[in-house]
Amino acid sequence: MNIKPTESELEILQVLWENGPSTVREVHDQLIKKKESGYTTTLKLMQIMYEKGLVKRDDTNRSHVYEAVISQDKTRNLMVDKLIKTLFQGSSSKLVLQALGHHKATKEELAAIRKYLDEMEGREVVSSRQ
Repeated sequence: MNIKPTESELEILQVLWENGPSTVREVHDQLIKKKESGYTTTLKLMQIMYEKGLVKRDDTNRSHVYEAVISQDKTRNLMVDKLIKTLFQGSSSKLVLQALGHHKATKEELAAIRKYLDEMEGREVVSSRQ
């Protein structure tokens, strides 16, 4: 699936991922907690997202219920892959260094990163021996 959600579409997807299938009104009520937006804007965006295949719609009831078609993890992976290819010349290490250099990581986050790196190094040692 070749998705290219806009920033506004990602905000809507985030609401759908967090809350599950929702009406336009329910999504809109969540969005306006973070920024000013009109109901008709939310409605139009969700209709466009339906046409793009980002969401599916159950129209058996008067209020249509929308649901994300693609998972949050898959979307993150696609967006990060695109980011690495376009802004970091294919280098994931440049992305990581940029992120760590500009945002303060918590102790827990750093511990998780160290654990992940240790696991990756362990896999590399095993595969080089085979």
